[in-house]
Amino acid sequence: MEILILFIVLWYGGLFFQTFFLHRYAAHQTFTMSKTMEKVTFFLTWLFQGSNYLSAYGYGIMHRLHHAYADTELDPHSPKYDENVFVMMWRTKTKYQAINQQRIEVDEKFTKNVPQWSSFDQFASSNFTRAFWILLYVLFFVKFAAAWWMWLFLPVIMLMAPIHGLIINWYAHIYGYVNFKMKDTSKNLLPIDFLMMGEAYHNNHHKYGGRANFGVKWHEIDPTYLIMRVLNKLGLIKLNVAS
Repeated sequence: MEILILFIVLWYGGLFFQTFFLHRYAAHQTFTMSKTMEKVTFFLTWLFQGSNYLSAYGYGIMHRLHHAYADTELDPHSPKYDENVFVMMWRTKTKYQAINQQRIEVDEKFTKNVPQWSSFDQFASSNFTRAFWILLYVLFFVKFAAAWWMWLFLPVIMLMAPIHGLIINWYAHIYGYVNFKMKDTSKNLLPIDFLMMGEAYHNNHHKYGGRANFGVKWHEIDPTYLIMRVLNKLGLIKLNVAS
């Protein structure tokens, strides 16, 4: 039971901060928040993503490139140009690291206002920190795994953020339905998104990239957006009017 609880907490917790902070804030700036709140969110993103922590700077710029060049050779990740999921994941990783470490030149329009906390990212992304998280996960499994099959959850936990990205960047460009005809292959993976916190409405998002609510039809409930509305009411964030 403890293994399952940990998996669910890290799946939805890590996913929430990926879509809320890295995606809707860093990449698309669908809301604003104070610098103090921003740093708190950096920390919470690291806490829930753990060994697979993603930088807001690297993620934000890479995702902007994805929207600008969707399903072309310049897209950082596309089933159209990657022969299988492993090739796409490796190319995405390579591109992300090159951007995050500023080893490649990126047009200013893709870097504008993307949040960056270099010292924290350096700590959170270090091999030592990632290894520390993995050690904690292993110790947790040693204590609570009651059967061999429970250990199958461990590699998923260790690579959860890339797996979240894989589900949308690969499968939501192959399977699903469309509300809007686009030049790219984006699709809505699920009619009711119980799995990806609103990220599964990928076709909607490609149509309205700056919209905080990824749902469009009545049944397309976006859980992350509902939480964002509560945070907006509490004054912790400020949703853009257009959102």
